[in-house]
Amino acid sequence: MTTGSAAEPQLELAPVRAGEELDWESLQGYLRQHLPELGGEFSVLQFPRGSANLTYRVTVGDTPLVVRRPPFGKLAPGAHDMGREYKILSRLYTAYSRAPRALLHCADPAIIGAEFLVSEYREGIVVWDSIPESMSTVGDAGVRIGLAVIDALADLHEIDPVAAGLEDLGHPEGYLERQLTGWQKRWAAVEAEVGDEDTVKLVRDVTIRLTARTPVSQRSGIVHNDYKVDNCQFAPSDPDRVTSVFDWDMATVGDTLVDLGTLLNYWPDDTVEPGSDAAFTAVPGMHALGLPSRRAVIEQYAHRSTLDLDDIHWYEAFGCWKTVVILQQLYARFVRGETIDARMGERGAAVAPLARRARDLLA
Repeated sequence: MTTGSAAEPQLELAPVRAGEELDWESLQGYLRQHLPELGGEFSVLQFPRGSANLTYRVTVGDTPLVVRRPPFGKLAPGAHDMGREYKILSRLYTAYSRAPRALLHCADPAIIGAEFLVSEYREGIVVWDSIPESMSTVGDAGVRIGLAVIDALADLHEIDPVAAGLEDLGHPEGYLERQLTGWQKRWAAVEAEVGDEDTVKLVRDVTIRLTARTPVSQRSGIVHNDYKVDNCQFAPSDPDRVTSVFDWDMATVGDTLVDLGTLLNYWPDDTVEPGSDAAFTAVPGMHALGLPSRRAVIEQYAHRSTLDLDDIHWYEAFGCWKTVVILQQLYARFVRGETIDARMGERGAAVAPLARRARDLLA
């Protein structure tokens, strides 16, 4: 067995990060037992850029697979649900070609220390903080990437959950109210690690405003719940179509405009004042991509959808607030010593400016 000796930047792969090794012999035995068609040498590389779930490319012979498990340490209730992700991806691929097919779900933590998911591996590129070299000669690559990301989201929202076999995925009635309640509980579980009372008061104020102004949902559909540019994959030289969408462990059936608000929360915008809270996003470096403005994002989605977007600023504020909670969860894991990933120690700095952006959107 090998665990990789050199990074493969073009595929966003690297040797397994120290401290994030799993029981490879146990995993190998499980895979060979449940996928008996596999044969040949076993090797592992890691997708190192994700912030939460641990994701690995495991290759057995000529067959590459993706293995995902929750992060180490204490987990928020309902978060990092590999069983949920398996349920979605073992069905959704039949209706949404951008969804990788899930092959196995193991609920036994004795195998690698936690439940995990095994899915097909798809080749391609993920756009992070720069235009990939393979697209560098394509005109307006950043704009085209951005519009493709919106189109892939609009296509997802047009899928009938019943037709995709996912009618039992969630309960759309009262979805926004349950989201607000659930994320408030997650914030309460990590609020003690904030260390700044003004920031705590600010987040509480945003929570009150969101609750007081909750819109009436127009339509229910499949909600990814963490849709963003770096959860999308492209063919190396084609910026016009998303080929795969990843990270489905929080997906459900509910108000689909939550996804658009989440995307806007991550989206850079060169049309607003640089350095302002309105310009702040939790994904640094994306300004260099040349993506279309947030207004253009809304207009593109409106062109592809029949939904009324008059309340979209509420959904964007909700996306910012939810990301605030996620960032604080990651930071709290670092403070508690549940991860040695130094990047997690930097996540807390983004909480206050993103909460201010949410507050201003609601004002």
